[in-house]
Amino acid sequence: MNALTPSRLRELKRDATVRPFDLAQQLSIPEAALVEADLSLGAVRLDSTIGRLIPAVQRLGEVMALTRNRSCVIEKLGTYNEFHDGDHAAMTVDAEIDLRMFPRQWVHAYAVEAKDDSGTRRSIQVFDAAGDAIHKVHLRTESDLAMWDALLTDLALPDQKTMSDFAERPAPEGARMADDKVGILRAEWSRMTDTHQFNTLVRRLKMNRLGAYRAVGEPFVKPLVTDAVPAMLEAVRDRDQQVMLFVGNAGCIEIHSGPIRELKPMGPWLNVMDDRFNLHLRADHVAEVWLVDKPTKRGAAISVEAFDAEGALIFQCFGMRPEKGGDAEGWARLVEDLPTPVAP
Repeated sequence: MNALTPSRLRELKRDATVRPFDLAQQLSIPEAALVEADLSLGAVRLDSTIGRLIPAVQRLGEVMALTRNRSCVIEKLGTYNEFHDGDHAAMTVDAEIDLRMFPRQWVHAYAVEAKDDSGTRRSIQVFDAAGDAIHKVHLRTESDLAMWDALLTDLALPDQKTMSDFAERPAPEGARMADDKVGILRAEWSRMTDTHQFNTLVRRLKMNRLGAYRAVGEPFVKPLVTDAVPAMLEAVRDRDQQVMLFVGNAGCIEIHSGPIRELKPMGPWLNVMDDRFNLHLRADHVAEVWLVDKPTKRGAAISVEAFDAEGALIFQCFGMRPEKGGDAEGWARLVEDLPTPVAP
């Protein structure tokens, strides 16, 4: 096989019948390397600073926001409104495009133009140090092309030729537990008043999310079977529940708030195909599912959370808060009906 030079990668992309994520997996290269093969040929290396990039994206108007991990992809149509910058975390707060972004992970960014039979496709693509996708923005017919041109002028970096030296991808962490701290975990869990206190708690106890769930036990968490995932999506649709569905990676979390209307399973994929919200979930990647109950000042925050075989979080789903139009009692009944493992 020829060496994977930029010209060879362009050939492979041209002939590929799979998406770039899957092609990169097949070639055992970072997905960002596929983008860089087109530097000066449709790809432009950009300043990845969130405080510069997101305001420029907002000026594009309506776009599609895409965030993924290995097992799940979320896509939302809308505009990047209400941007709040920060050194450690940034966000956009909107009914449609609702993001939590972590600047340390936003290392490589590109503007990409690609022509096909339907015309020119334009996107902003952001990757971490290892070249794994963090977040993508796809322009729509309604997007402002004058602002796209301005973005390219304002954010293009001087070096548009040198290939990046991508870092090694970190090994999956898996579940991290501290058996001697379980009593403290249970006591402090019961005293939580906000869900954001959870991350601080488990870090202080030298655990992580999955390790804490495995350790703490009922009444705080309850294991569900993997079939609980399609059952939950179907029940949300059938009972007209309003939910908050979180999908993300180390650099970006994208949130859908609202109902689920159209479910279309296809092979291993569970797909939501709503007008302005799509979800693509590899059901066969789901290895553990937990029903989680965290106390808050506004009442219980109850979630269904799925993890893959390596312990990575795939998604979290909460009932929408009542003040946002949710039905807390209906959500509690829905999750109680989800299937649990049969006792041995």
